[in-house]
Amino acid sequence: MIEILAISGSLRAASTNSALIAALAASAPADCRVVVYGGLGQLPIFNPDDEDERTPREASDLIGAVTRADGIIVSCPEYAHGVPGGLKNALDWLVSRDAAVGKPAMVVHASPRSLYARAALAEIMRTMSFAMYEEAPLEIALLGKKPPEVEAVLAEAENRLAMRDAMRGFVECIRRQT
Repeated sequence: MIEILAISGSLRAASTNSALIAALAASAPADCRVVVYGGLGQLPIFNPDDEDERTPREASDLIGAVTRADGIIVSCPEYAHGVPGGLKNALDWLVSRDAAVGKPAMVVHASPRSLYARAALAEIMRTMSFAMYEEAPLEIALLGKKPPEVEAVLAEAENRLAMRDAMRGFVECIRRQT
């Protein structure tokens, strides 16, 4: 069984990124389990002095989840042309660990306008030695839509197929690397 950890970089209750992550989880192949990480808002601000034996439980939980996962999916909004602080903070907790090294990762997008954050996030994750899956980028335009509209867009046959294909491709990438 392939286990994927999915992370939304948004803390918003009606987040389009979180909706996309949930829809991807539902699109996973039968031999794949997607766990949605829900601790982003509880992570303390990264401080290198708090690593090792003083690592906060919330950070240890994240590190353990990334370590156990066969692959990582991230969907994140763009704030002021950058990666949201909460997501960057989560990645910072992983920097000096081996959890990210060689770990297959796929970045998906809920907005066609998040170009700066896309580039920044991909650079951060490559620098951390994630094995970026970029063969079939997934973008579903959900920006500015209310929850019922988001559900309708994600339910469209073309988008369901795109999500299913992205998940199959990513799972296949994971299999090739393990």
